[in-house]
Amino acid sequence: MPEIRKHQADPFGVAEADVQLLRRAGVSEEDIAHCRKVAHKAVEIARRTCQPLNMDLIVRGALFHDLGKAKTHGIEHGKIGAELGRSLGLPEAVTDIMEKHIRGGLTEEEATELGLPKKDYRLKSLEERIIIYADRLVDIISDGVVGKDADAEGRFEEILSQNVKYGKNDLTLQRYLAYHGEIQGLVRRACT
Repeated sequence: MPEIRKHQADPFGVAEADVQLLRRAGVSEEDIAHCRKVAHKAVEIARRTCQPLNMDLIVRGALFHDLGKAKTHGIEHGKIGAELGRSLGLPEAVTDIMEKHIRGGLTEEEATELGLPKKDYRLKSLEERIIIYADRLVDIISDGVVGKDADAEGRFEEILSQNVKYGKNDLTLQRYLAYHGEIQGLVRRACT
């Protein structure tokens, strides 16, 4: 097998070396496919915003967001993924995304209620919010809730409001709807 070079990447910037790192960590092919789709969707959305963004962070944060699923699919997969990512030498900004992506960024109180370490997991950067938004969109698309990718964005509020699987609870729903509103507003302004 030829040596994989970090610069070998797909058109969205996903490096084959990073995909191989997910495999070596024990992430299933199904979860890797999901992570790759999230990275592609996040990059596509980021490009449409026309904002000055750290695209490497978006690609790698999205690709590694579910690294913890190598060990568990439980709610603690974000925390476990961040720990694993740190042990693999991933940048702190990437491991932060892994840790904070659960339910779109939890408050300290929500984290405690869910049995996670008491900590502020709220998302602070636009890059983080784009990744989490892309993750939710990919879930909707992959589950076949919509026929076309564009329908996931167009019907986002309706789908999340009507399906607890995607909206989770009122606090999580409100966070996702706020990210949707912010990002779609940036996209609309970029198109005018």
